Amino acid sequence: MPGTEEIYPNGFSTWVDVEKVSESLEGETRPSHFRGVATVVCKLFNIVQPDRAYFGQKDAQQLVVIKKMASDLNMDLEIVGIPTVREPDGLAMSSRNTYLTKEERQAAVVLWKALCLARGQWSNGENDAAVLRREMISLIEREPFANIDYVSVADPETLQELDTVGDRAMVSLAVRIGKTRLIDNAILEQTAE
Repeated sequence: MPGTEEIYPNGFSTWVDVEKVSESLEGETRPSHFRGVATVVCKLFNIVQPDRAYFGQKDAQQLVVIKKMASDLNMDLEIVGIPTVREPDGLAMSSRNTYLTKEERQAAVVLWKALCLARGQWSNGENDAAVLRREMISLIEREPFANIDYVSVADPETLQELDTVGDRAMVSLAVRIGKTRLIDNAILEQTAE
């Protein structure tokens, strides 16, 4: 595994900046984060030359950024998204969960409940994105430990907020539970039956 000084040698000054898809959601609170992610991932792809690279859906925006970078730069590899691993109660597994107190851990399930609420409403015919956002916000705000950073209903490729949900959308959120900031998402899509 290369060390920092090997990846970023003295005088390093080249960055990969994937515009637009990196600017909203997580990009608003962490403006240069995806520039660093795209750069190091690009460098690792160049070093390793993989046929496939796997990224978790839990960090959905990161997955979108990496897919866009690979496509825009004509990288000869397949970017594969893998499903979010969840605790039995639905909370997305994350190293950040260890920072939660017992009460906060119980409260954190509200993220999953909000995503399930949106999925259920959409499955039952609700396609107004503003209604889905409003319902998720209302549910989360009832949890005393929760503080919302954002709730999004967006196009899953461009991350542009939607007015109307068609056949596919990404519902995502960032919520502080106590002092711990958690993110999660779900893809809404029509499936062939």
